[in-house]
Amino acid sequence: MSTDPLLQPFQLKHLTLKNRIMITSHEPAYPEDGMPKERYRAYHLERAKAGVALTMTAGSASVARDSPPVFNNILAWKDEVVGHMKALTDACHDEGCAVMIQLTHLGRRTRWDKADWLPVVSAGHEREPAHRAFPKKLEDWDIARIVEDYADAAERMQAAGLDGIELEAYGHLIDQFWSPLTNDLDAPYGGDLDNRLRFGFDVLRAIRERCGTEFLVGVRYTGDECLPGGTTPEDGLAISHKLKDSGLVDFLNVVKGHIDTDPGLTDLIPIQGMRGAPHLDFAGEIRAATNFPTFHAARIPDVATARHAIASGKLDMVGMTRAHMADPHLVRKVIEGREDDIRPCVGANYCLDRIYQGGMALCLHNPSTGREIEMPHAIAKAGTPKRVTIVGAGPAGLEAARVAAERGHAVTVFEAADQPGGQIRLTALQERRREMSSIIAWRFDQCRKMGVTFHFNAFAEAADVRSSTPDEVIIATGGLPHTEVLGAGNDLVVSAWDILSGDARPGRNVLVYDDAGDHAGLQAADVISATGARVEIVTPDRAFAPEVMAMNLVPYMRALQGRDTTFTVTWRLASVARAGNGLVARLGSDYGDVIRERDVDQVVVNHGTRPLDELYFELKPLSRNLGEVDYEALVAGSEQEVLRNPDGTFRLFRIGDAVAARNTHAAIYDALRLVRTL
Repeated sequence: MSTDPLLQPFQLKHLTLKNRIMITSHEPAYPEDGMPKERYRAYHLERAKAGVALTMTAGSASVARDSPPVFNNILAWKDEVVGHMKALTDACHDEGCAVMIQLTHLGRRTRWDKADWLPVVSAGHEREPAHRAFPKKLEDWDIARIVEDYADAAERMQAAGLDGIELEAYGHLIDQFWSPLTNDLDAPYGGDLDNRLRFGFDVLRAIRERCGTEFLVGVRYTGDECLPGGTTPEDGLAISHKLKDSGLVDFLNVVKGHIDTDPGLTDLIPIQGMRGAPHLDFAGEIRAATNFPTFHAARIPDVATARHAIASGKLDMVGMTRAHMADPHLVRKVIEGREDDIRPCVGANYCLDRIYQGGMALCLHNPSTGREIEMPHAIAKAGTPKRVTIVGAGPAGLEAARVAAERGHAVTVFEAADQPGGQIRLTALQERRREMSSIIAWRFDQCRKMGVTFHFNAFAEAADVRSSTPDEVIIATGGLPHTEVLGAGNDLVVSAWDILSGDARPGRNVLVYDDAGDHAGLQAADVISATGARVEIVTPDRAFAPEVMAMNLVPYMRALQGRDTTFTVTWRLASVARAGNGLVARLGSDYGDVIRERDVDQVVVNHGTRPLDELYFELKPLSRNLGEVDYEALVAGSEQEVLRNPDGTFRLFRIGDAVAARNTHAAIYDALRLVRTL
């Protein structure tokens, strides 16, 4: 019997949860036509098989037609959802994993031009900044209708065999009643706290009347909006006691903050560079005051913090949701005493930022998440061991080496630097992105455990590759920054990489020209502005840094707006010329024949990378496939069988930025789906 606090069972009413680790409600945006079909089921089942006690599906499953999702959520108001949820629940139950779902009406946290173009509704007319829709103030018939919608959706989930439900009550309609900032109704649903709570309790009573007392019901709510005039900690504590004392709920799931703006959302669900488990003590105070089952999740990415949350009595169940996106087998590795093998969540938030921009959730460095069907997490052994030579030990090269070693191949890696990392080494030099180094550290550690041979300080040439007598050669040499983008003055600029690496010292009056829109431009501006320099970030795009998504943008803005930094959009850097001891940067526009000039002492260009591909092209005529990739086979997960040169002695491939400038996920995905069939 384990003495690990995380592995102790927890009794929630009649339900025994086999350990203290849960996946909290979240919507990875995998539904098809609003239904949790095969992809959705495979995602949750993978984690159930690995031992998680409770998986909470569907953050924000919609209970009503006039609550249209702004990204791909489950439509719990449709009867057809029952069969799909039953298939998911039965599969997880077979693995001993409990299943719940989060139900909600979004209220004003959506848009009127989605789905059926029905009016957005709320407890007042104030729009939500994040979604910009001015709502209709609810009428009595709206309230009665939506209460029934909640009860109908709960009944569907009970019919599907779920263990229970959770109501979303922060930022969504229930909370829009609760918060004095958004409730502009008269009594009986507006005014004092009890009146503002009335709608939420009407919903709970309707659910209990429909589903009975044995069906588990909880509420995920904010105990402190952290906004002037909003729900206070004292209000939050009062709400907690009222929920417990009502007898209508079985557990509390406590958060802290608000989600109506990007900064608010990022404080509530922190990302890398922000404090870990920032609201854990707050949740613990709620549990201590109520002595009631309390769940919580907010940047608890590692087992040590989760174990502390349980051992200290702050929580009854600890949520490790993004951590399970990074490694779905987290619980199994804890049980087996292999915590060092857990793929770490680095807090990059590629998962959440993607769904808020309309994509499905993907983990920055686990491409199998969300692709469990076509790209399983387990790597099968190869029928015939081969010799695989990889050039480059960045994220793509290390992933190729890891997967090849898992396949049972003998792997040799050449790396020109004295350590692995590639571009991530530069990225991780900055404090707020230091966790990115774990992407490299984990892969390097896994490779060494499996006997991969590394040659550092080795700028591989064709003869070195051939001397390793490979069957397969993978070029993962990455790219070099491209700054030759001007009509004149290319020799007068430095790259964002030059700033990040320290090869170029920051100037005092600097123009950062960001035509790639990724992290490197903002990181360079951050480094320069931190010295006290004046910085202007110029982009030809209509919004700056479009590749840095909403939540990742927040820490940059907080730093840059506190310094002498300005942001200029829709202007393109045309040329740079010397002027005495300084430089004159000429800006043009794609919108018309206009010119502006800037007097500066440094120009930094971020224009992505160009492939470092000389070795690839040197080896290409010596290879059996002449470097060709069968894309149909690659996408289908089939073996590469291209033969163009029978006299070749090896097959040749290139991956990551050695092909074209993309991002870390693309580089790792390149490696995984190619090498898993070699």
